[in-house]
Amino acid sequence: MAHTLLENNRRWASALAARQPDFFARLAAQQSPGYFWIGCSDSRVPANQIVDLLPGELFVHRNVANVVVHTDLNCLSALEYAVDALGVSEVIVCGHYGCGGVRAALERTKIGLIDNWLRHVQDVHLKHSPRVEPLATHEERLSRLCELNVIEQARHVCETTIVHDAWARGRPVAVHAWIYSLADGLLHDLGFSPSAASEVSARYAQALGRLPVSG
Repeated sequence: MAHTLLENNRRWASALAARQPDFFARLAAQQSPGYFWIGCSDSRVPANQIVDLLPGELFVHRNVANVVVHTDLNCLSALEYAVDALGVSEVIVCGHYGCGGVRAALERTKIGLIDNWLRHVQDVHLKHSPRVEPLATHEERLSRLCELNVIEQARHVCETTIVHDAWARGRPVAVHAWIYSLADGLLHDLGFSPSAASEVSARYAQALGRLPVSG
């Protein structure tokens, strides 16, 4: 029942205030995160928790399958606020293995309105079919598409006017592609971490090189 969540909240706030009496006063005064996290909406991937950061230390945007597209004003507005207003220096796109959205895209499952959204992931599948289809099992193909989707979406972050303009102004902004394993709770760096426009193509090729064409 929903009231259980209210009770949980009171216990959590009370315990945190006991450990750090001035925590909520500081939090209310200002947020100053060093990181912007673009992740999946999946309830099993709580951003702050898996990187062990407190509220105020991680600015978060989440959507199904951690997609970044240039027509999504929600994501772009959050990115702009994070980079230009909050001054974050690290942008992390984090997907996860076993992603339901990526699975639906891979299997061309018809769900409804979300099919339009997942077409962006289907496009990743079509682009990188030689890196996905030759793999031996369906679960291997799903894992590979989860990885490729993160790399592609992180590259999309780099291609936004927001990040391009920040780099042009000399702002130190790094973009990272990570993936989370539900099986053991560990994050994995996919090898795409440019911090300047001139690095994007080489880092992209390097990351794809770690996920070779099979067959």
